Amino acid sequence: MTGPRPPAPQTGVPPTALLDRLFDSIRAGVYLGYLNDQDGSAGVTEGANRHLKLMLGFDFDADAADVRPFADDRFVDPRARSAFLTQLRRDGAVSDYLLRLRRSDDSSIWVEVTATLHAVDNDGSRQLDAIVRDVSERRKLEDQGRDLSQQLGQAEKMAALGQTVSGVAHELNNPLATILTWAERLAARPVDADTRRGLETILGESERAAKIVRNLLTFARKRNTTRAQVDLNAIVRETLALRAYEQRISNVTIVDALARGLPQLFADPHQVKQVLLNLVINAEQAMLAAHGRGTLVARTWYDSTEDAVMLELNDDGPGVPEEVQTKIFDPFFTTKAVGKGTGLGLAVAYALVEEHGGRITVESASGAGASFVVSFPAATGMRPTRPSAVPVPPAATGSSVLVVEDEPALASAVADALTDAGYRVDRAGDGEEALERIAGKVYDLVVCDLKMPRLDGPSFYRILSKRKPALARHVLFVTGDVAGTEAERFLLESGCRWLLKPFRLNDLLRVASDVLG
Repeated sequence: MTGPRPPAPQTGVPPTALLDRLFDSIRAGVYLGYLNDQDGSAGVTEGANRHLKLMLGFDFDADAADVRPFADDRFVDPRARSAFLTQLRRDGAVSDYLLRLRRSDDSSIWVEVTATLHAVDNDGSRQLDAIVRDVSERRKLEDQGRDLSQQLGQAEKMAALGQTVSGVAHELNNPLATILTWAERLAARPVDADTRRGLETILGESERAAKIVRNLLTFARKRNTTRAQVDLNAIVRETLALRAYEQRISNVTIVDALARGLPQLFADPHQVKQVLLNLVINAEQAMLAAHGRGTLVARTWYDSTEDAVMLELNDDGPGVPEEVQTKIFDPFFTTKAVGKGTGLGLAVAYALVEEHGGRITVESASGAGASFVVSFPAATGMRPTRPSAVPVPPAATGSSVLVVEDEPALASAVADALTDAGYRVDRAGDGEEALERIAGKVYDLVVCDLKMPRLDGPSFYRILSKRKPALARHVLFVTGDVAGTEAERFLLESGCRWLLKPFRLNDLLRVASDVLG
């Protein structure tokens, strides 16, 4: 038999003090209070532990009566409070109920509430006991995971779009090149004023269509970083041209204040365009949300003290609050509504500018618009000069050219243009036919498409390099798309000159003369 159980050691601490100690040591918010059963208003708070006070932005020794987490003004969304109380009254309890509450400083916090609502007292109020846990960090990680998943899905869609656009560009660029070549040839002939005006319209609209296709290729395809000497003003104009239609129908006015004679940058032009596009779209959205219209000023200048080329984009939108400016370039930070932004646009812009050795900053006063200032290191010794008209060089006497192109209309237009310029021209429909012609005749220059049936341009060039290496040094390629493709790598490795379709006739004749040497 066991003896009687020894008495519990006496601590000398009253039970109520032990309960108070436990109350404040729990690592979750504990709330004890009342709820008016008639109108749902929050009643008196009987108890709030230290953790709940700190969670909601109060000092740990604040009066518990001031801590009212379920009052109307503590809910970010009033509809969420109504749904919460409806379920609580119906079931008498909730478990891990997700809510977004306001702290004492008006910042928001995500919490999970487990609560019990007791029977109605004589005064019409009901006692409410609740455990409140801060899940803001978990919620943030979940949101980031969703954003990353959306980005992955977007990347897959963009990859598929890139393949589609590449094919579309090839199909569009051939007829565009044909139209441009014929229009230029006809414009060089004596015609009446009405005909000349029509030809100039054809040339202008064809160039416009060509720019649209090139812009689609630029932003739809993933490309490797390729840095070169670039003109910032030209990139700004090209980027603004991308948004011209949207800006026109949305009542957004662009003011161009681009300085002349700027030093060039050593940069990847496509990444610089991506930076500018992110900034322009952000500015447009801010202005339209605030006023339904807006004015965007694009300004460039050279800062001699920093040896940097500067760009400022200034909008007349609502501005960026001071507390947001410190976080605006953080990944996943966004002030847009859920589903309206990923919070990655400015973060990507910031990273790309830093990769180029530059800086990006924001200057703003609330309600007075915002200015984003971007600086890029100037490329030493690369101050552009005003371009002068370059005359088309005369064709080398007796030069023989083989045009290799699978599109009959374009092949005919190019061949006729070269014949007009004094060359002797033959045609081939693909790489195999071109090799047959080269085997039986001497040529000084080959103008060759990259994408062709049977034997394409790169395969033709590799065979030609083995059979006639001297002629391989006089090959000029034309193509509708090289960005981020095998074609780009081939052209870099081979060192061949190339023209992007649709090309201007003068460009073709000038490069042909250069290749002939």
